[in-house]
Amino acid sequence: MSNPAVPDELGAFLKACRARLTPADVGLPDLGNHRKVRGLRREEVASLAVISVDYYTRLEQGRVKASASVLETLARALRLDEDQQAYLYEIAGKVDALPRRRRAVQTIRPAARRLLDQLVDTPALVLGRRLHVLDWNQAATALFIDFSTIPERDRNYIRLMFTHPLVRGLHAHWEHDARDAVAALRMEAANDPHDPDLAKLVGELSVRDPDFRTWWAERHVNSAGSGTKHYHHPAVGELTLDCDTWQSPDGSGQRLMVLTAPAGSPSDDRLRILTSWQADRGKADGFTVRSQ
Repeated sequence: MSNPAVPDELGAFLKACRARLTPADVGLPDLGNHRKVRGLRREEVASLAVISVDYYTRLEQGRVKASASVLETLARALRLDEDQQAYLYEIAGKVDALPRRRRAVQTIRPAARRLLDQLVDTPALVLGRRLHVLDWNQAATALFIDFSTIPERDRNYIRLMFTHPLVRGLHAHWEHDARDAVAALRMEAANDPHDPDLAKLVGELSVRDPDFRTWWAERHVNSAGSGTKHYHHPAVGELTLDCDTWQSPDGSGQRLMVLTAPAGSPSDDRLRILTSWQADRGKADGFTVRSQ
């Protein structure tokens, strides 16, 4: 449901937006006449938006409500970016009519990739939207699987937990960890409920796994950034690792997941053995395991 309109703020915002533009910015001729106001005149904005000057004037004065179609033409006329468009629809009480943003391809940030390379003995993953695995380091390959052998479209953390036998069997407390993963995905769904790729993922897993279907319907949410994971690795046995995630500061939704053990603990020793084996294997093969 849309939020109530805020007419005074809507008028002030429209005035501020047109004040930032010049006729040249929007393709209008600059006749060189003395302009009493900074930026575009009301009649110029009305002309660009193909609405009457009287209607636009009443809109700025808060005497009339804007329809979704008018907001769309005003956004184009005033050259609003995505954040400005979102704010325009919010204060006009038309959030539900906001055009959907085109979702950019998920690409890992260079700084995050460098950090992965520097975490030599520490399994680490970069997760994107819908818990998609964007990148990983050699230690993560040693702990989980070689993600490069998984088709990119299937390289999703929660999909692997429910459908990949090795990943599923790795979790000593699989039900607990899987429930947490479903709750994290549900939390993400609240931020972008119209994501078609998310709907496709949920639909697929609901059909394939009755546990996922049941837990998704329970609507539990979880945004916890830390916890403890218990693994049973076929090569080194039991591992108890602290799992911490950090959100990217750029608003991309990417998060870094890092798994560690206290120094000198049995799990730390086993993790070092595991990552050492993986490093030796990588050297023997003559390459470094990376994302594709």
